[in-house]
Amino acid sequence: MTSITVVGAGLAGAEAAWQIARQGIKVELYEMRPVKMTPAHHTQDFGELVCSNSLKGAGLDNAAGLLKEEMRRLNSLLIYVADKHAVPAGGALAVDRGKFSQEITSTLENHPLIRVHREEVKKIPQEGTVIIATGPLTSDDLAQEIQRLTGEEALAFYDAAAPIVTLESIDLNKAFWASRYDKGEPDYLNCPMTEEEYKIFYEELCKAEKAEVKGFEKGKVFEGCMPVEVMAARGEKTLTFGPLKPVGLMDPRTEKRPYAVVQLRKENLDGTLMNMVGFQTNLKWGEQKRVFRLIPGLENAEFVRYGVMHRNTFLNAPKVLKADYSLKKNSNLFFAGQITGVEGYVESIASGLVAGLNAVRRLQDSPTLIFPEETALGALARHLEGSPSVDFQPMSINYGLLPPLGKRIKAKREKNLKISQRALAKLEEFSKEVGLTHNN
Repeated sequence: MTSITVVGAGLAGAEAAWQIARQGIKVELYEMRPVKMTPAHHTQDFGELVCSNSLKGAGLDNAAGLLKEEMRRLNSLLIYVADKHAVPAGGALAVDRGKFSQEITSTLENHPLIRVHREEVKKIPQEGTVIIATGPLTSDDLAQEIQRLTGEEALAFYDAAAPIVTLESIDLNKAFWASRYDKGEPDYLNCPMTEEEYKIFYEELCKAEKAEVKGFEKGKVFEGCMPVEVMAARGEKTLTFGPLKPVGLMDPRTEKRPYAVVQLRKENLDGTLMNMVGFQTNLKWGEQKRVFRLIPGLENAEFVRYGVMHRNTFLNAPKVLKADYSLKKNSNLFFAGQITGVEGYVESIASGLVAGLNAVRRLQDSPTLIFPEETALGALARHLEGSPSVDFQPMSINYGLLPPLGKRIKAKREKNLKISQRALAKLEEFSKEVGLTHNN
């Protein structure tokens, strides 16, 4: 039986392998960890989440929520596992990252049609159908091979992860549980700051010493994962309009809105670990401990993981990729994940799902799938192929990528729900037309 090669077992590669195998095709799945680790990964598990444990909004009034629902209906393994290992996070889908990646690993390693190779791939296989899903931390040898093959230089920027602290080390006399605007359960732990406390924190944050990052152009940071110190350098109030905005939160001790609020979200199902929301950073570890302990409630915080910054590499997708995720110069070579120019966990899974489906169709000499533009899956892929930007940057799913409804609806939530309803109806119609298994 002919097989398909998948290089990389992160979110996109794991989903691609699953989609291929469930259609009865053998998969040769390559993952270089633990033989060779990356600067950001900590385990050898498939689908490891390195930046946050949140897969963003859960509802159908949210574009990420729509994208996840589309994938549920197309039998996504990773979304199924995420739902199974969800932890409370208000209106978001967050997971116990350890259990999440462990189940994905076990499922794929024990699948009779998937053969796992723990080794680094330095050359793109020249024969057969191949999916490259090596992510934003593609090894140097393979990155050079991709550059040579595509004829376009890959772009590089810095990506950053937030610190994680233990719940028991947080002073709950100063922090309080609440969700913004009381939306959903009180799943966020909030550390309120007075104006004076914020200014002291801000000044020390701006003075803090940063870790050196070698080998790439300095200062090129993707807006969606910006280090907190870079954001602070843009102005004293930037953080209070960003991750520290107090809007929709009332301090129960004062019954007033704080000047600023640092939010922490559960990192695991037991709630013993807390992720500092929006605190991606490249400060030296000692500086992180010193500065972040200035936040009320975190004076004695125990850091189980400090924030880190790492390289992120992606293709100039509009020049080299088609909307089915295949390379314009080689229709048997597909790409999936953040290396394609999608940004975010959910988007990476989505690209792996579509690339996996299309790799099988290519192998079988069937037309590949271009999902309708009214769906989130289709809108994201079509953006990669057709973005007019002269300085292409990674893109998260958002309603702006989908066609407008054609009628004006003032209420944002109502409009978003209408767009999502249209998308799911289109997906069901499309699935029937092309013979995809579709779960309602």
